[in-house]
Order: sequence, then C-alpha cells, then structure tokens
Amino acid sequence: MTTAAKTHQEPAVYVYEAPVRIWHWINAFSILVLAVTGYFIGSPLPAMPGEASDNFLMGYIRFAHFAAAYIFLIGFLGRLYWALVGNEHARQIFFPKIFKRECWEGAWHELKWYFFLNKEPRKYVGHNPLAAISMHILFVWGSVFMIFTGLALYGEGAGFDSWQYTYFSSWIIPLLGQSQDVHTFHHLVMWVIIVFVMIHIYVVVREDIMSRQSLVSTMISGWRTFKDTRKIEGDEDT
Repeated sequence: MTTAAKTHQEPAVYVYEAPVRIWHWINAFSILVLAVTGYFIGSPLPAMPGEASDNFLMGYIRFAHFAAAYIFLIGFLGRLYWALVGNEHARQIFFPKIFKRECWEGAWHELKWYFFLNKEPRKYVGHNPLAAISMHILFVWGSVFMIFTGLALYGEGAGFDSWQYTYFSSWIIPLLGQSQDVHTFHHLVMWVIIVFVMIHIYVVVREDIMSRQSLVSTMISGWRTFKDTRKIEGDEDT
C-alpha cells in the first residue's frame, strides 16, 4: 500500500527501521560530545596549577573529541549505506525530491505553519518536505564539511605520512587558505549545526503537541501514529 493510499483506518505506520533509530540517538550523543569538547578546543581552559604530569584535562577533552568524531564518521557512513538499502523513509534526508513542484509547495506550507500563518498542518508518514530539505542542506552537507575539515585538521597532528594528511590535509588546507582558516570554518559550521539541532528539537516537540501526529515516540519505536482522520500526504511531497 502506498503512503497516499493510507487513511485513518490504519492507526499506525512503521516508518523508521531499527538502524535509523539507533544511528539517530548515537549520532545525537556524538554531536553533543563534539560540540562541548570542540568549544573547549577552540577556547582552551586556562593553565592548570601544579605539576604538568598531574593535569591532562585538555588531553582528555581532545581524546573525547577525536573518539566522538570517529563514531560520528562511522555512523554517517553506515547511515548513508542504509539510505541505499533501507526503506523509502531512510532515503529522504539524503535524496530529497527537490525537482518536484509539490516538494517546494509543501515546504512553503510547512514554513507558514511553523510561523503560525497556516491554521492546519499537513500529515506526512516520513519527513515533511521542509524537514527533508533543511536536513539535507544543513545536516547532511554540514556533516560532510565537518568530517572533511576535521580529518584535515587531525592529519596535521598525525603527520605527513598519515592517511588523514594524504587524503585530506594535503588539499583541504591549501584550498581553504591555511590551517587557522580551516579551524575557523570548522568552528563556525559547528555553530550552524548546533543552531540546527536546537531548532530541530523545538520543531519536533512542537509538532508532537500541535500537529496531532507522533514524532518523538516515532524515533524510539519506529511507528508513527495519528490523532485525527485528516488525509496523509503522499511521498511525492518529500
């Protein structure tokens, strides 16, 4: 049965498969660790008192940042793989249907709904068009940028003979200017992702309350439930 054919007679629809849900929560934790440790790497703590051998706080912060970064990288690659082999909803943020008029019309409707200019939201089984487009631009490509620049910066410390330097540092740093420029861009995009996450959390909670369809619980159980009998929009909008 297609999404467009589903009606209120179907009380719940299975949307997000287990790999997507597991990735989502691991990814959220990784971003939290990366943001906190990245902030302190960019704005280090003042010198610690006492013997240097007794203080390794910044070393632990950097280690946590690098460990979370590799978890983030592996998770992103796994999520990209699942976008190719998973169900239709697993592909939405990687391959939004931006060449369809319905996608942009639906995104405009959702934007007006978020700004309280539309009285009624539309029902979608997966991501609504605005969510799919914004996640693709800000999260997917933002993640790619952070992974590439992060590996380029890591390659400087790993040395000229490291694979990180060979495949990333050797061309990304000259492309963006110099090492400090890469640090600056990496730091700025971190803030872009932080703002995106804050908006994402707000919208998800808001929609769970106001749109009469489950969002938070859906990313836990995988099932989307609806609280009214309004028509569900077809996947062509996303």
